[in-house]
Amino acid sequence: METATRTPLARRAAAVFVGQAISVFARFMTAPRAIWQGIEPVPRQRVYFANHSSNGDFVLLWTVLPAPLRRQTRPVAALDYWLTSPLRAFIGRDVFNAILIDRRPEARTQDPVAQMAEALDSGASLILFPEGKRNSSDDLLLPFKSGLYHLAKARPEVDLVPVWIANLNKVMPKGEVIPVPLICTLTFGAPIHLDPDEPKETFLARASAALLALHSHGAT
Repeated sequence: METATRTPLARRAAAVFVGQAISVFARFMTAPRAIWQGIEPVPRQRVYFANHSSNGDFVLLWTVLPAPLRRQTRPVAALDYWLTSPLRAFIGRDVFNAILIDRRPEARTQDPVAQMAEALDSGASLILFPEGKRNSSDDLLLPFKSGLYHLAKARPEVDLVPVWIANLNKVMPKGEVIPVPLICTLTFGAPIHLDPDEPKETFLARASAALLALHSHGAT
């Protein structure tokens, strides 16, 4: 039966099965190791913000979370990527319950920050990549977009947790279709929050520095 015509129950069962299969495959290919530095994997609402060097980043971050956290965590992903085919749409919407953001301002019908805030208000945690796009440069990080700041301003009580993902870009280099097995590490740092009256540029620089500070724990 085609994905589009499955009953809601069958579609949900298929989504759970595919999610488990993706998680098993990710663990097999990368043997991911989570390093919880200055923070514990407890059931608390958070925004995990990470470096973005591979299309598999959010999959691996989602995979290493303990099951109770994984069930309530939603990735923030590009609508114009995940809706390009029925299969991608099924994986993005049904398997990962992603918050799909349209990166084309002229085509948007929803405000991205409002979408993320609404998800937080429903009790979800988020996976966010503040660089805004995959980093294929020689720089460790691209400049952060303003979304993380506006989200922190809208929901200042939510923990913002930096996560450095190491080696995943070597597992699936850009343009390649066959993954290369390689151990990956994900280092979770201490949460940060927006200080009252903190300027956007100052906050984004501080958030970027918090993420870069974790690099040495997983760098090769």
